[in-house]
Amino acid sequence: MSVKKIMCAALSLAAGCLISGATHEEALAGGGQAYPNGAEGFMIGAAPPPGFHFINYLYFYGADELTNTKGKDSGMLDEATVLAEVARFIWISNYQILGANYGQHLFLLATDREMDFNAPVGPKLKKHYNSTDAPYVIWAPFLLTWHLMQGQLHVVFDLADIYVPLSNEDDDNLAAMGRNYWTFEPVLAATWMPTPELEFSVKLMYDINTRQDDYCPGPPVLLDRTPGDEFHADFGASYAVMPNLRVGITGYYYRQLEDDDFHGMDAFPAPLQSVLAEIEGDQGQVWALGPGLMYQHKNFMATLRSQWEFESKNRPEGQNVWFKVIYSF
Repeated sequence: MSVKKIMCAALSLAAGCLISGATHEEALAGGGQAYPNGAEGFMIGAAPPPGFHFINYLYFYGADELTNTKGKDSGMLDEATVLAEVARFIWISNYQILGANYGQHLFLLATDREMDFNAPVGPKLKKHYNSTDAPYVIWAPFLLTWHLMQGQLHVVFDLADIYVPLSNEDDDNLAAMGRNYWTFEPVLAATWMPTPELEFSVKLMYDINTRQDDYCPGPPVLLDRTPGDEFHADFGASYAVMPNLRVGITGYYYRQLEDDDFHGMDAFPAPLQSVLAEIEGDQGQVWALGPGLMYQHKNFMATLRSQWEFESKNRPEGQNVWFKVIYSF
């Protein structure tokens, strides 16, 4: 390959690499980003009592900016939208370990994503990509739930949410959300209620990703990578304006803690290796805040929340809406 061709290929890769990050769950540059940020808000640590419970999440995310390492809009993204329908099944037993009730939960989800760019991008050199996927199943085999201080403090420890890929990735479609690697996510959540009306909640998560085969950092390059570890947190506070109605604010913070690790870069020419080394370090981060409502009646509860993102780097910056319904049998 001539030097001119190598440099052209390197420039093509550099231009496409940030866009190709759209193959992740919210079109970001690095990490695995399995968890949809902001999924939980109010009463996060207040697990339900022993029994069987069903939660349904309806999720919308929209963005018209794709930020770079400096947090500035790259100008490449016109609009991206994600719709998701998530069914969660929770079982809490009467069996106790260390004073906590043991349980499990399972998530089933379906997603739809539309992406429009300001110029032709990706392996198909198109401005528009769309995909409907079921990217993974989530299972937590070991949950412990505590209710302490006469109901003032509630804690949940989840040894790991296991993201089981359905191996339906599509390298030719930038909007595809299918995965071929696993994520293990330990979780610690707590809700503190200093008074019956006031509550503060937080959910802390750490994502450990396994090796991903045939990752495309920019067409036509394919290599294996191990997405960098990630920390993220959902949080919220609410006040009961009526016995069955709460208002408050929720948000989230996401930060990739480790660079991606690309495997087999030595097989590429030196200019491409240099570009790939830069892409490895494109760590994402974002904050979000927004208002919400929670309504509860007997064994039924519903929440409606919206959050606006800011301080985004190497990922989209937009807004989401969550509508969640909980029913205890």
